[in-house]
Amino acid sequence: MNLLNNPNRGRAPRPTYNSVPEPSTEWRISMEQILAETPRLLNKSAGKKTCCIFRVPQSLVEINEKAYQPHVVSIGPYHHGRENLKMIEQHKGRFLGSLVSRSRVGLDEYYKAIASREGEIRDCYSETINYDSNDFIKMLVLDGCFIIELFCKVGKSPTPDSDDPLFNMAWLFSFVMRDLLRLENQIPYFVLEAFYDLATGNQNLPSLSKLALEFFNYAVQRPIEHREVSRKPSPLLQLIPSAKKLHVAGVKFKARDKSSSLLEIDFHNGLLRIPTMTIDDFTSSVFLNWVAFEQCYNHCSKHITTYATFMGCLINTAGDAGLLCDQKIIENYFGTDEAVTSFFTNVGKDVVFDIQHCYMSKMFEDINEYYRNNWKVQWAGFKHKYFDTPWSFLSALAAVLLLLLTLIQSLFSVLAYVKPPGQGPSPSPSPN
Repeated sequence: MNLLNNPNRGRAPRPTYNSVPEPSTEWRISMEQILAETPRLLNKSAGKKTCCIFRVPQSLVEINEKAYQPHVVSIGPYHHGRENLKMIEQHKGRFLGSLVSRSRVGLDEYYKAIASREGEIRDCYSETINYDSNDFIKMLVLDGCFIIELFCKVGKSPTPDSDDPLFNMAWLFSFVMRDLLRLENQIPYFVLEAFYDLATGNQNLPSLSKLALEFFNYAVQRPIEHREVSRKPSPLLQLIPSAKKLHVAGVKFKARDKSSSLLEIDFHNGLLRIPTMTIDDFTSSVFLNWVAFEQCYNHCSKHITTYATFMGCLINTAGDAGLLCDQKIIENYFGTDEAVTSFFTNVGKDVVFDIQHCYMSKMFEDINEYYRNNWKVQWAGFKHKYFDTPWSFLSALAAVLLLLLTLIQSLFSVLAYVKPPGQGPSPSPSPN
């Protein structure tokens, strides 16, 4: 046999199936069932125009799961019944009772309003909803009327109770607003419209769309208090730049001596004085719990939250933390500047902060005004770039000398061209 001319050379031998057993009857039946089954998790309406409420793709969830999960209230079927969301369920019943008591129809009418459209409602979801008809409609009535009553209370129709925890606990209201905007935490809008029409009848009231826009505008602009505040119009305040940016702009940092409180911060003529704060495991724990208390209890000042926000603005990077440590404003027992940065970044996450009415609002305004002074900022930036270290100063000095020598050389070149060397003054004309 000539192996060199063998056409099968280098190929794997073909398998033989003489000894392979036939598939069992159970295997055939299970495979046929798989072929016959329709997807149960994926709704039949998925991909159609009517499907508008989706699960977030897993690839996005893995990047930032917290951004897509409701934190305090479940709306719709995807997160219904989760243990950490049960606190608001009792408030849903309270809000439903308040809404029904003002309307001219009973609970049965709310059931009838959507029972005939149950299939249409289910088709709005990309995944199959595993609730029977009664449980599904019960959930929709509670969730839908909760949202409508929430919109109405913010629109002061009716005015919310002064001791309503949903409005008195600043952090809670803020998270409710956020949860209503999460992709998986939705019910169809036409369900809300049906309930709103029942609740209002033919009364001359704002449209549901207007109430919704007012609610989210209120939640963004006025997250702290649900009451009218008499105040003079003022420009919208902004948070301040980081410590290094302020330092480049000419702001000087100094640890304030003999201060009785961390809150005694002052700014005058470009000097920012801040009391020294010790950062260690004990003080960080106390500080975090202070902020948490202010978020939960609406009948107290928000000074610690304001301080945390202020320091969080100053410390964006490890370089900012290092600058404040060098100035003895922070005594760092965490060990690294990165740890200090992480602490102030985390303490300011997900907290409600009203810059317009905090005790440091004037200071925020003054610091930003100083920073926006273009002449000071440009001059300070020039000094920081060219005179911050001896080497940068020598480099700048050498550049200035080189520029002067170049100008002198150019001046002599021009003079030599206009008046060549050896050329005396031109003779005066002789009189005739």
